[in-house]
This record gives sequence, structure tokens and C-alpha cells, in this order.
Amino acid sequence: MSVTTIEAKGIVFTRQGEVAFERSTVGEPGRGQLLVKAARTLISTGTELTCLSGRYEPGSHWDGWVKYPFRPGYCMAGTVLAAGEGATKFKAGDRVATRGPHQSVAAVPQDLTIAVPAEVSDDEACWYGMATIAQNAVRRPSPSLGDSVAIIGLGLIGQLLVQYMRLLGASHIFAIDTAPARLDMASKHGGTDPVRRDIVEARPEVMAATADRGCDIVFDATGAPAVFPNALTLVRELGKIVLVGDSGFPTQQHLTGDLVTRGITVFGAHDGNARFAATPHMPWTNPVMGELFIEYLRRGDMRVRDLITHRFQPEQAAEAYETLREHRETALGVLFEWPAA
Repeated sequence: MSVTTIEAKGIVFTRQGEVAFERSTVGEPGRGQLLVKAARTLISTGTELTCLSGRYEPGSHWDGWVKYPFRPGYCMAGTVLAAGEGATKFKAGDRVATRGPHQSVAAVPQDLTIAVPAEVSDDEACWYGMATIAQNAVRRPSPSLGDSVAIIGLGLIGQLLVQYMRLLGASHIFAIDTAPARLDMASKHGGTDPVRRDIVEARPEVMAATADRGCDIVFDATGAPAVFPNALTLVRELGKIVLVGDSGFPTQQHLTGDLVTRGITVFGAHDGNARFAATPHMPWTNPVMGELFIEYLRRGDMRVRDLITHRFQPEQAAEAYETLREHRETALGVLFEWPAA
């Protein structure tokens, strides 16, 4: 299908700490691309606030990635307007979820796009990108039925980790955070043991509930350097810890003697681990994991609607990011609602 050049509007971090809503033009989708009109986009809180603030150390992953002007966002749900050459999986009018930016219309790779059934709303489908990051983290340590699990940090990723571990049959899910609203959400989604404690103070409660054994798996979803050494103390002997949060200051993350003396295995989990083309060694690609997430939503096995706390029009972007900065304890799922016209 041929399209004329379309005017698009999108959110841009023009410089450190500065948010703008700018016009641009989008032309024909290229080979293997789709032109998608956004209905909803979800703010990836940790990632986007780090990119906006510029708070990361030289030489870090962030330092090599974030270049201003920077176009944030990778969680979009919308409708296909046109398909480029070779993009045969979708047609104009199809509802999709894709790894698109906060932009009214965007050309996105077909390989980063999945179908959305009628039973799943745009509000839910735009969680695709976040859900695959969390699912990849869950797969890394190969959890087993009945594991005791601790999840530190109950932001977007932490909330999704709680739900995935419930589906996998964890016996204990320690949901650790200091924010009552986040703990309440986690409890409603499968967190069996909410722990309203700083990570330094959480250990006695976890150890008491596990007969001093500790957790089989601990997920650190904070990205805060000070959390890592304390998180190690929650892991049982020969247990596992997964670093999900990508710290802006990785050189400040330090190992302790627990790693060696108790034989702990450390896993890193990043969005880039899950490829977009399947191989025999890695069948669970990003889109395949996304399709499973959408099916869980359709069946009611996972819920994200009640994790949505705020909605903004795209032109209110500066206010949206300020809300996330100032109200981290109560602002969780923040959506941009893009106009239909």
C-alpha cells in the first residue's frame, strides 16, 4: 500500500532534563517495516528517567546509548497503516503491539511487532516491551516449581516478575519495597509475602519465613548499586540472583564474600539478551515471549490494567515525567493516550 508523507508528533528529550513535543514527518515504510499509528504508549519509568536525567557514569551502557536529542519509548500499541516491501505478516487495519517510540505514527520493524486480539485492549497491549524484559529475566535462572523467590523493587518490572513467578508456582514470593501502594499491588497479583522494608532491613523477615534457608532465587529489579551486596544475603546456599535493573553506575556494584562462600550464581538479564529471530538454541525470541504475554492477558492469567495509575495526553509529556520524578511511590503505569484522528 502506498502512503504519502505523514506528519507525526512525538516526544523528544532535547537535552539533559528537557522534554519537548515536536513535529516530524514519516514517509513510506521501508523493506520489512510497518507504518503504525499509535493508540497508547507506556513510559518505561526506569529507562526513560535515566535517559532524561543523564545520571549515569562515563563508559556505562547508558553513556554509549543516550545521545541528545533522544527519542524515548519502546512500548506501543496501535494500528497498521501500511506495510513495506517484504512485510507480509500484517496488513493495514491490523491491531498490533510493537517496540515503537512515543510518537503518533512510526515506521517499525515487522520483526518487532506482534498481533493483538480483540479481547486485549490497547491499554494492556502496550505493556509488550516491559513484559518481555521481565519474562527474559524469569527465564535466565531456570526456576522450578515451589521455589522461594524474592523480588526487590516493585516498579513496572518488579510487578510483572511477581505475576510470572506466581504462574510458575513459586511457594514464597517476597515482594520487597518501601512503598505501601506498590506492595498492595504486588499482593493483589501474587506476592505472598509483602515486605515493607529497606533491603538492609528485609533479611530477618525473609530468613524467618524460610527457616533461615534463604531464597532459591532473588531478583534485583532496582538498578541501585547499594542493593546488590545486600540482596546477596537473601540467597540460599547454591542459590541464584538475577540483576534485572541496568544500573547507571555499574562500577559501584560490589560483590561480597557470600558469592564464593555460599556458591551463589549471578545472572544478568537485559532486553538485548532475547533476540528477534529464533534459533534452535534460543527459541524464545522477544516477539514469541510477547505473544505468550498477550495470551496470558487474553486468558486472564496476568493483569496490567490495575497497574495503570496515570494517563496523559502526549503534549503533557513534561508533566508526565515530572509526575514520575516527584511521585515514584504512587505513580506506576503511566500511559500516553494518542488521538484517534
